[in-house]
Amino acid sequence: MTQIPESSYKMWGGRFSEGPHEALQSLNNSLPYDCRLYADDLDASKAYAEALHLGQRLHTGRSRNDQVVTDMKLWLRKAIRETLGRLSRIIETATRQAELHLGILMPGYTHLQRAQTVQFSHWLLSHAFALREDGQRLVELRDRANVLPLGSGALAGNPLAIDRLWLAERLGFSGVTANSMHAVGDRDFVVDFIYCCSLVSLHLSRLAEDLIIYSTKEFDFIKLADGFSSGSSLMPQKRNPDSLELIRGMAGVITANLTGIMMTIKGTPSTYNKDLQYDKQFCFQSFDKLTQVLEVTDGVLQTMQLKPESMEAALSTDMLATDWAYYLVKKGVPFRQAHHIIGRVVSEAEKRGEDITDLPLGELQTFSPLFGSDIVAVAGYSNNVEQYNAIGGTASSSIVEQLRLLKKFARELAKQS
Repeated sequence: MTQIPESSYKMWGGRFSEGPHEALQSLNNSLPYDCRLYADDLDASKAYAEALHLGQRLHTGRSRNDQVVTDMKLWLRKAIRETLGRLSRIIETATRQAELHLGILMPGYTHLQRAQTVQFSHWLLSHAFALREDGQRLVELRDRANVLPLGSGALAGNPLAIDRLWLAERLGFSGVTANSMHAVGDRDFVVDFIYCCSLVSLHLSRLAEDLIIYSTKEFDFIKLADGFSSGSSLMPQKRNPDSLELIRGMAGVITANLTGIMMTIKGTPSTYNKDLQYDKQFCFQSFDKLTQVLEVTDGVLQTMQLKPESMEAALSTDMLATDWAYYLVKKGVPFRQAHHIIGRVVSEAEKRGEDITDLPLGELQTFSPLFGSDIVAVAGYSNNVEQYNAIGGTASSSIVEQLRLLKKFARELAKQS
């Protein structure tokens, strides 16, 4: 039998009489993305070679189908570890700023309308707690996705008595996949990772939006550092929050990747299809872009300057209305009735162009005889804030506990990164 020169072999092309068309070669080329997996592929290949006990037969019983999904899972472990590290640093930065500025008051908003007085620290930690949940999701994904697909072959499994449990232990997996057809076609862990990245980006976008608003001249609550601001090409006076706008905009890019991978999977029949090679493109871009915005967000939070005078100047007595309703509730008035009474008080003050605190006690008693001279104690913003001392509230004692929880979580994340 005539030997075919080894140089004439085409990759996986023994049954073809000619090579692929150059247009297909170009479309099929995933090397710019695959190259990021080289270290993971080397680790998996070394382990597989040890399991085979065969020289020069590295690909025996192994398909690129189970090979690449194994590489992706190895890469994912590192990506999650690095992302958790960056999340922990942002949470640490937020807790430092919150602790440093404990006691500073500002308006809390619903519907972007002034609602109740809160502490700046409480507002900032609300964003930190959203990031804490993102970290928890990533930890859960890391543990849930840490099962080994190697040894599944192309789709039917491996006939060479490979010890998959040994392979899993060798590569640091907690177990092995239970069905080879599912294993080679499964990209749910990629969807989950991009979903986690999307949620982080959405939470960073909401934080960025708050900071953009608070940095305007109309609010003037914070000032961004020069290093995270930019100027205008036309107007010399402008100080634009481009860093925050880019953080906000990047959420659209990452979420688009989530839609992309989901639609890719939606259109494929069972087991492996070449469409799935786009998983790396969606996954790597999401990780890279999220890395950028996490670094920028941390920098913004570290360097921003607070303007406590502007925050407190934005407080207005109409924001005491809820506290006044609670004042009546504590005297036995049902909340619905108290809400109605204080609404009438606010309306009367608005008609006169006055604050509710300007109305004389005698006139307040025409709305409810339960108003007494002790209503004066409910006219101070600081006193009212400290009433909200239940778990999760804006009182200083509650914020101290929030700081404790977040510091502990950040330390735990840092250990895992």
